[in-house]
Amino acid sequence: MDTVSIVIPAFNEGASIGAVVSELLAAASWHEVIVVDDGSGDDTGANATAAGARVIRHPYNKGNGAAVKTGIRCATGRFVLIVDADGQHRPSDAARLVAQLDAYDLVVGARRNASQATLARRAGNALLNRIASYLTRQKIPDLTSGFRAARRECLVEFLHLLPNGFSTPTTTTLAFMKAGYSVRFEPIDAGRRHGSSKIKFGTDGAQFFLILLKVITIFSPLRIFLPLSLVAFVAGGGYALWTILTQSHVTNSSVLLILLSVVIFLVGLVSEQISSLRFEGPRG
Repeated sequence: MDTVSIVIPAFNEGASIGAVVSELLAAASWHEVIVVDDGSGDDTGANATAAGARVIRHPYNKGNGAAVKTGIRCATGRFVLIVDADGQHRPSDAARLVAQLDAYDLVVGARRNASQATLARRAGNALLNRIASYLTRQKIPDLTSGFRAARRECLVEFLHLLPNGFSTPTTTTLAFMKAGYSVRFEPIDAGRRHGSSKIKFGTDGAQFFLILLKVITIFSPLRIFLPLSLVAFVAGGGYALWTILTQSHVTNSSVLLILLSVVIFLVGLVSEQISSLRFEGPRG
């Protein structure tokens, strides 16, 4: 555990951050515990310092992802464990995640359904998990869990891709999987958070979906372009066949749809080749 830097992004979590830091420090001898105070208006920073954490303060609120990136940059341990500041995560689970980093590059604390907050949140997460599983061809039981441990050098590799908002877990999970790193989802039970969630289901859910598509088009474009190309080709070919049978000629619309399918496929093929160049050669 002495090679693990714990990073805790925190915004107005004064009521819970002291207990979170104290419980983590009591659970194991970590290399360091870093709390990134993301421009809080309460006593988050003071409480974290009093509990024994190293506190880095943003001068204003930049977002959860920005706080995570600051913590990763400042971490000096070989491994990084990211923990939410709201008290949901158990210190015993933290040790369990870190213990598997000898075999895996990223270990995600996958929340069991019963421990996730509301029915609407469960439904939204389930939809994102299904879409991500299709796009990556791997089963993803929890795409949005912020509780994760990883090799710092791997996190740094994707730091430029991480958004400043609440989609950092989504981006890191997909980036690691599409880059060929070993990812494990470790089942955990999440506790009830202190205070109210800062994630807005509607707007942040839509943002999660857009980030998901963005990362997949970066790492595996054909999983997006090929289905679109097939849809356009089938529509154009089917319409052409129907007009031949009913009107004895092919319309411009069907020709344009078929040409569109070819263009989409070629763009996807070029994008796939560009994507593959990102990961040629040894990892550095």
